[in-house]
Amino acid sequence: MLVTTAGRTNNEMQMLAKRIAAEFNCKFVVREKVSIDYLKLQYQSDILVIGKNRFEFYPFDIAQPFFFHPNSAVFRIKRLIKKESDPFITASNLKKGNSFLDCTLGLASDSIVASFAVGSNGYVEGVEANNVIAFLVETGLKEWETNHSAIDEAMRRIVVKHSNALDVLIKKEDNSIDCVYFDPMFEETISSAGIHPLKKLAHYEELREEIIHHAKRAAKERVVLKDHFRSRRFEQFQFEQQKRKTAKFHYGIWLKNEQ
Repeated sequence: MLVTTAGRTNNEMQMLAKRIAAEFNCKFVVREKVSIDYLKLQYQSDILVIGKNRFEFYPFDIAQPFFFHPNSAVFRIKRLIKKESDPFITASNLKKGNSFLDCTLGLASDSIVASFAVGSNGYVEGVEANNVIAFLVETGLKEWETNHSAIDEAMRRIVVKHSNALDVLIKKEDNSIDCVYFDPMFEETISSAGIHPLKKLAHYEELREEIIHHAKRAAKERVVLKDHFRSRRFEQFQFEQQKRKTAKFHYGIWLKNEQ
């Protein structure tokens, strides 16, 4: 990977791009008004573009860039404000002051909704194994503005950890997190142009007994699994599947007090 700036830039952005390149231990290239496609071909590399308004990651073999955006979280939170239901909040049973661990952060849509639900006295932590996704999402959560203060504040409160889920879970004390959450990549492809670049970057770590064991150990109340409705993981890991007739994905719930 190499780092460059947006086409229109200044000295401040160039210095920022150089610092980010140093953090990733990769090459910084002066843009000089050439296209991203030209840089890809010249350097045969992925490109991280540092712009004034947002950062974009261009995988070498994909035309679309990956960049942070709140995705569906904004309209989902607006529905919650109107006292409408959200299937994720129903499954996770999150309330003000709760703690929530998202073991598959991705674009953080569910974590943003969770952060809004638990409020300023709650705690939301998201784990992302890919360093580029973790960097872009953490930066976006700090800087993206939706013009809705409650949503912006919810994004700012999220703690992003660049790690794999098992390493984080092993360090958690017993019964320390109200809800532990998994949203693995679906067993069957669900087409979504908006996350196409993310699929190349995403860390496809198969859920294993060891990970689920530590999730159940660390959970104070429940573990929630979001997966394709045909997924075998619900039965494999003893989750009660919450079936929804028109949805391509379902939630599975494991309750600690019922064990």
